[in-house]
Amino acid sequence: MYRNKLHKGVDARSQILQSLLAALGERDFITEGHARRLEELCSRVGEKIDLSKIQLSDLALLAQVHDLGKVGTPDRILFKKGPLSKDEWEIMHQHSEKGYRIALSSTDLSSIADFILKHHERWDGNGYPLGISGEEIPIECRILSVVDAFDAMTNDRPYRKAMTINKAAEELKRSAGTQFDPDLVPVFLSVIQEG
Repeated sequence: MYRNKLHKGVDARSQILQSLLAALGERDFITEGHARRLEELCSRVGEKIDLSKIQLSDLALLAQVHDLGKVGTPDRILFKKGPLSKDEWEIMHQHSEKGYRIALSSTDLSSIADFILKHHERWDGNGYPLGISGEEIPIECRILSVVDAFDAMTNDRPYRKAMTINKAAEELKRSAGTQFDPDLVPVFLSVIQEG
């Protein structure tokens, strides 16, 4: 009876998580195809640098759910056509921590909760929410950061049109060593060139 109760509890949490992900997908049209593209590109970068099978699995899952905390971000901020105010950015920046807390409560995601928390950290330490830098940032987060930025730049957003692949590649190169891991940018660009 105890095992049955435990199993039903896990199933219920898994269903709640799937519902949250579906709600995020419905609320945020930007995520349509976004997670799939990220998962594919992150996996290709991870394979190129010889990540372990466990790391590749965690990276694929992170690509799918890194923005889970946005379920708690108001639509007026998510869909705003113009630039966000300082207060709106503060609310937007909370999505990593919200996603972290959601992931900790899920047996399916607890193993990557720390990655969700740290996916907006920057190589130079000017990211959020912890302000960690360099190799303190998990490799999975550093890969996602490059791939996510590229995908954001090369796809339309409510506040701007997509830029070309060449222009996005130049932006990544310019930000290597500040926003992004300087060793991962060339690896990612080689993956893009391979098609």
